Amino acid sequence: MALAEVFESFAGPDAPVEFTAYDGSHAGTPGSPVRITVRSPVAVAYLAQAPGALGLARAYVAGHLDVEGDMYEALSRMTKAQSISLGGTEKLRLLHDLGGPKLLIHRMPPPPQEVRQHRRRLSGRLHSKRRDARAISHHYDVSNRFYEWVLGPSMAYTCACYPHEDATLEQAQAYKHDLVARKLGLTEGMRLLDVGCGWGGMVRHAAREYGVKALGVTLSAQQAAWAQAAIEREGLASLAEVRHLDYRDVPEAGFDAVSSIGLTEHIGKQNLPDYFSFLLGKLKAGGRLLNHCITRPDNTEPAIRRGGFINRYVFPDGELEGPGYLISLMHDTGFEVRHEENLREHYAKTLAAWCANLDAHWPEAVGEVGPGTARVWRLYMAGSRLGFDRNHIELHQMLGVRLAPDGMSGMPLRPDWDRPGILAG
Repeated sequence: MALAEVFESFAGPDAPVEFTAYDGSHAGTPGSPVRITVRSPVAVAYLAQAPGALGLARAYVAGHLDVEGDMYEALSRMTKAQSISLGGTEKLRLLHDLGGPKLLIHRMPPPPQEVRQHRRRLSGRLHSKRRDARAISHHYDVSNRFYEWVLGPSMAYTCACYPHEDATLEQAQAYKHDLVARKLGLTEGMRLLDVGCGWGGMVRHAAREYGVKALGVTLSAQQAAWAQAAIEREGLASLAEVRHLDYRDVPEAGFDAVSSIGLTEHIGKQNLPDYFSFLLGKLKAGGRLLNHCITRPDNTEPAIRRGGFINRYVFPDGELEGPGYLISLMHDTGFEVRHEENLREHYAKTLAAWCANLDAHWPEAVGEVGPGTARVWRLYMAGSRLGFDRNHIELHQMLGVRLAPDGMSGMPLRPDWDRPGILAG
């Protein structure tokens, strides 16, 4: 059976992409701006041995399947193929159509970018400090230069907040940091703890714009080194510091505010009560926590898909909860939640900008991290953008306060953080 016929069987005969294969067969829409090419039998073996999205991802990352054109557009047009769920009979028929049981005799090793539990680098108790450090290093210690190309000058690897439709990525990241600062009520002389601080964008913004004494911690050694150098370069060393440290090992307490921007996804569901309790314990009475994280839209999906592409290639051990679950936990651990908002459209725009940056620096990126890792990032960022667009995942900011013993919150009667500012222009 020609590969083009197999393609049509799971993508549909009218799939709006052009498909070509090494056996000379063609399918789909000739002249489409998106072209999928199967370059070798190895791609077929990957698909036979892991039918569905994982097999296709392995073939793409390994370079045996190519996608020409915009990756987001390709994924959008291939919705049917992405959502396919094959039963036993369908898998046997697909195996037969691809070439039969001989494809299963010699197992194809996954590309080296794939993390498998108990192999390569990820082993030990789930969410132990040692294993968390290795999981974070897998994703964040790729190359600071690579991240500079993808993220742009802000080096902010979290959802931006666009003050208007035409704002640039840099304007939106600066506005996000300022929105967090305003929600936290930062003023000169306060102390801020930023957990999972990345390259120190929030720490530097708080110190530079508000005169806050800010401490950031990250499990990524490369992030910490880059952030501390940026602090020195900007003359902020008297106010700002970034340490290579697990947030659970921060000894100081009595902070006026805590920001957690993109860390909750790495904590693990079973550890979330301790996480929120720990952050509560770091705050003074009246101190605020701004928790900014990716969530699932509801609480009906599993927190982690262990066999999925994201867990195997991008964020090993990452877990997502529904927003309601997180808000309830914040209350259960002593916070009073005072505000919450969903910024998923902003994350779709942020990812579109990152994808464009990667495409603009593609040759340099491949030279820096290798073609396999560059392909992982191209696929995951485009897929994540699609996920936010279609509400498969969301981005929520939750603002909580540690009440004083008499129940006073110190919060304004109405939110005052949406006031116009110089960063909104």
